[in-house]
Amino acid sequence: MTPLTLALVEDLARRAHAGQTDKAGRPYAEHLAAVAEGVRVRGGDEEQIAAAWLHDAVEDDALTEEWLHGAALTPRTKAIVLALTKRPGEPPEEYARRILATPGAALVKHADLAHNADPARLAVLDEPTRTRLTEKYRRMRALLGRPEGE
Repeated sequence: MTPLTLALVEDLARRAHAGQTDKAGRPYAEHLAAVAEGVRVRGGDEEQIAAAWLHDAVEDDALTEEWLHGAALTPRTKAIVLALTKRPGEPPEEYARRILATPGAALVKHADLAHNADPARLAVLDEPTRTRLTEKYRRMRALLGRPEGE
């Protein structure tokens, strides 16, 4: 099976997340595009960029894990998406270990964290939410071995 092109993966991700917004009320596809671009500028390959477009799809119930298993994606792209899919009740330490154990996943997660922690993005949130998320992202960066960010 020939893997989907990046253009098809992008289109699929945009359709799967259609109508969803981020915490600031922006179209969710903007976050996906920013993470995909973040992976690209960090030297990520096509499999990682595809995973960036899909990194929240299973977690957000935009696509099912069953769909992912049968999708025309490389095994590595599927593994990265699954590694980045948080499981209910999963401790952050376990989540970080799975990301670090999956080749290529850490770069995608770093791009995700960089966009999530963007001060301009956080500035539109209320102070308690901004403080909570800033600490959450700082902790995950530390667990992934980048305590000071990028």
